[in-house]
Amino acid sequence: MKATDKILTWPQAEEYVKEQRKQGKSVAFTNGCFDILHAGHVSILEFSKNQADILILGINSDASVKRLKGPSRPINSQEDRALVCASLQAVDAVVVFDQDTPYELIKLIVPDVLIKGADYKEENVVGREFAKKVALYPILEGRSTTNTIKKAAQK
Repeated sequence: MKATDKILTWPQAEEYVKEQRKQGKSVAFTNGCFDILHAGHVSILEFSKNQADILILGINSDASVKRLKGPSRPINSQEDRALVCASLQAVDAVVVFDQDTPYELIKLIVPDVLIKGADYKEENVVGREFAKKVALYPILEGRSTTNTIKKAAQK
């Protein structure tokens, strides 16, 4: 399957999840900006994929990233970020969302497992009420897009 085929609209994602569930597969969901891919991203995606049969990744739109991270972000466009993430083996589908949180997307997908970094507390995970289970992934210290940008700016 080509990476571009794994980038889904919201209606396509809803249908994809229905089809996977008909086949008896479980669905995991995680999300983020995924602006400049680093080891922390790859680690959480592999962890997330191990939580269920199918991993759906929600990616913040360009407008959403700007609101959350500031006017200089994102570095890479939502199309580029979606394509890079869709090319990863751990990711079965990518869906872009324009809201500040993935609440509405999680509500649409109703994942079996919702994954966030352990910098969150389970009771603060957005959309947890729609998932059967929340899994928290231990953060890899020092790995962040913000740190990568700062380090690159110093060179």
